[in-house]
This record gives sequence, structure tokens and C-alpha cells, in this order.
Amino acid sequence: MKYLNPVISGFYPDPSVTKVGENDYYLVNSSFEYYPGIPIHHSTDLVNWTQIGHVLSKENKFDLTTAKSSGGIYAPTIRYHNGTFYVITTNVSGGGNFYVTATDPTGPWSDPIKIPYGNIDPSIMFDDDGTVYITTQYGAGYDSHIIQYEIDISTGQALTEPVTIFRGDGDQWVEGPHLYHIGDTYYLLCASGGTGDGHKAIMAKSDKPYGPYELCPYPILTHKSLPDHPIQCIGHADLINDHNNNWWVVFLGTRPVKNKYTLMGRETFLAPVKWSSEGWIEAIDNNSGYVTTVMESNLLIETNYNKQIETTYTFDDAPLTDWFYLRAKKEEKYSLTDRKGWLKVTSSADTLHDRLGIPTFICKPQQHIHMSFSTLIDFTPEKQTDEAGIAVRLDEASHLTLAIRQIDNKPTIIATRYYQGESTIIADHLIEDNEVELRISCDHTNYTFQFKSTHGEWITLGKTSIKYLSNQLNGGAGGSFTGVCIGLYATTNGEEEAIDAYYNWVKYEGKENL
Repeated sequence: MKYLNPVISGFYPDPSVTKVGENDYYLVNSSFEYYPGIPIHHSTDLVNWTQIGHVLSKENKFDLTTAKSSGGIYAPTIRYHNGTFYVITTNVSGGGNFYVTATDPTGPWSDPIKIPYGNIDPSIMFDDDGTVYITTQYGAGYDSHIIQYEIDISTGQALTEPVTIFRGDGDQWVEGPHLYHIGDTYYLLCASGGTGDGHKAIMAKSDKPYGPYELCPYPILTHKSLPDHPIQCIGHADLINDHNNNWWVVFLGTRPVKNKYTLMGRETFLAPVKWSSEGWIEAIDNNSGYVTTVMESNLLIETNYNKQIETTYTFDDAPLTDWFYLRAKKEEKYSLTDRKGWLKVTSSADTLHDRLGIPTFICKPQQHIHMSFSTLIDFTPEKQTDEAGIAVRLDEASHLTLAIRQIDNKPTIIATRYYQGESTIIADHLIEDNEVELRISCDHTNYTFQFKSTHGEWITLGKTSIKYLSNQLNGGAGGSFTGVCIGLYATTNGEEEAIDAYYNWVKYEGKENL
């Protein structure tokens, strides 16, 4: 049976997965500066995933207001034990390492329970004898290593002092550890080499939880020697045993466009696992090129092959459970009830280019290179600073907008590129109607800006290269950890007097170019 990688496309990095019952799987990802934190997906086959909510919100005292771009929430781990879900993670912008619990994965989730030791990427393991281990990264760069200790799961209090158990393979940034007890053996699965081109997953084993650990003689996952492969930076993996006792691994990877420009950040991939007679995972892809966009496995009964997405969001009073906001959601800025069938968005003084701003911005990760995002907006700017429309955001320094503003006191659609803090107006066009359809589309070369009046044809305003929102031109793998998100926004550009914009629907169309 064929399936498509990534199984969750777009900015969904650092996957971790757990199984509940016969065939219910739950997967979480990093969310960085986006709110709510930690999207959670559900699947019954490991291939087709549906987002069911988020783990972290203000309801469990979660705060991202000091999170800079690529700060915030790093590398969560999800586990299920005795009827309870546990998600453990790090808020690098304040809060340190903590875990939350729930009996229902859709929530409510508990308040954070802090743990005392570790830097980033904590993982939790419930052993057969009741011991609860925290395995986490410590140090930095080539001194990065893995420490481990035991906790009281009801309080988070350490029961033992942390012990260094693994220093990796000699490469930098040994991180993202997961501890497993399989049969009589303890396995340690880690990331190594940094999150860029040298990224990989390595493994070690021992007959004791604290080691000593024997390093597997090869990376189980890497494409570091395959610079022309369409999938790059694979690593940061988590193992899962499925309902038919088959083993799989979920992991992150990137898909640079034309081997040059990564737009969607790190995505969630899936591959089957085989075990060798020596008790190691056979190399899933140690520079073999096996991990591809189209995968095939006789272990599957379902497929997502040739999947094409066309989703229209109509704004009734249903909660927007699978959308992101930037650092926080100010409830008073969004309403599904003030105008039936429309989303009312109230502008903020904060803008998309404020370094620690909380702009009015509701978005989703871009999931396809070939995609279009369109909406019907009803908005009449009253002053020069009023602005509302569509935004495509990598960070505060680099993003695109297609918005309605005033020029010479006349409503005008303006396409603007922000790149490394400098703004460039690509095109503008006077309009007469207050209800206008806006569309930003993307292909392997450009983002394209279009609009049309209610009964008119699409008019193309202009285009700009996708490179301006790429990871490669905006800090690289070590400086930009997110992918592009696209959504709706409204701002008064620093002015306090707010104005409302109304959106009737949003349509996202995406397809894989196989």
C-alpha cells in the first residue's frame, strides 16, 4: 500500500506519538511562539491524521507573551499510562521543563507540573516496576549530552539526582531523547548533528536504564550525505508499536523547493521499522534515499496516496480548534456571533512586524508548495493606518501581506513584501466595493497576489519570489525553527482606535506535485 510523506505536512515539527487501546494514536508537535501550544492529532492508522485541538492554552496557565520568534515551546513528548495522557515539554521563553496531564486528549489539560532538571527536550517513560524516568538534554553544542533522573509523577519532584547517561556519537547537539524498555533491553533514541543538513537519529542500548549504553554503529536516520535528495534534515524520531505488532518511526524532515528554499519548515514523516538479529533497528535511511515522498509498505491497510486538499471554512459559531494565533489570543478581537456567518476581526495596534507583538492574526501552517488561500472580506478603512487582509508569515522580519488600506483617502488593495525588516510595495489597486475576494497562491517559484470584486474576474496584482520567506535566507536551520503560516489579520499600525473587518469564508486548496 502506498502512502505520502509527510503524513502531516506543513509546520508540524518534532513529532512524538503514543498508542491507546487497539488502534488509536495521538501525536504532538512543537509550536514555538504560536498559541495555543502543542497541536495534537489523532489517527487510527498512522497515515491519516486529524487535528483534535491543542494541549496548552490560557486555561492551564500557559503564557507566551515573552516568546520571540522561534522561541516558546520546544519538542514535546506524549505518553499514555493507566488512563492518563502525559505531555512533557519546554518553554524556552519562561517556564522551563514541565508536563501536563489529561484523561481526554481533547482536554481539559492540567496546570503545568514543573520538573527540576534539564535544558530542552524532556521525555518521560513509565517502566514496568512503576519507576518514572525523565530523560532530557543538557549542555550545548558539542557538550550537549543526555541526563536522566526519576520523579514522583504526582508532583514532579525529583526522587534521584540527575545522572549523565549518554554523550552521543561525537557530533553536536545530542538532544530529543526517548527511552524505551523493549523486552529485556533499554533503548535510547536521540537526535544528533543539529537541525540542519547534518541532522540524524542515533540509537543506543543497555540492559540497565542508566547504562552504560552501547552506541549503534550507524545512524538509523539521516540524509546528510544526500544533498540533492528532495527530503532533507531527517531526524528527531519517536518509535511506536502498532496494533498489529509492527514497529514504525515518526520523525521530522524538510522539503526544500528545488533543493534551495524551505518554506514549510520541518514536517512530520513516517517510516516502517525492522529489527536486526543483533537487537538494533536496521538503518531506516542511513543515506540510502529510502525515505521518499511516495512510500510503500505491506503493513498498511489505509492510504493517503494522491491526497489533495480543498477545505472551505465557513464561520458559524463552532470553535476554531485547529487555528493558531501569535503569542496569545485576545478573545475580544475575534467573534463568530456579532454577524451571523462571518468572523469579525477587530484590529490591534500591534503589527505583524512588531518583535514581541500580539497582533490580531489567526492562521494555519501552509501545507503545500502548490496552494492557494482565499477569502471574502468586508472592510472599509476609515483612516490611513487602518489595514486588514491576508498575511503569509515566517516571522516579524519576513512576511507578505495582501491588504485593504487607504491611499489618498481611497480604499486600495496593496500587496507588500517584508523581508529582513524592509518593506516593499509590490503593487496596489484602487477598489470601489467594500466586499472583495483576496487570494494569495504559491508555486515552486512565486507567491502571487490576486483580488476580485463580487461579480468580477480575478486580477493579478503581482508576484514575489518564495525565497524571501525561506529558512535559508532568514537565519538558516540554527536560527529559524518554524515554517510559513498563512491567515487573516487586522491592524491600526500603532493607533489605539480599533476598527472591525469581517470575513465570510476562507478556502485553502493544496496539492502535492508528485
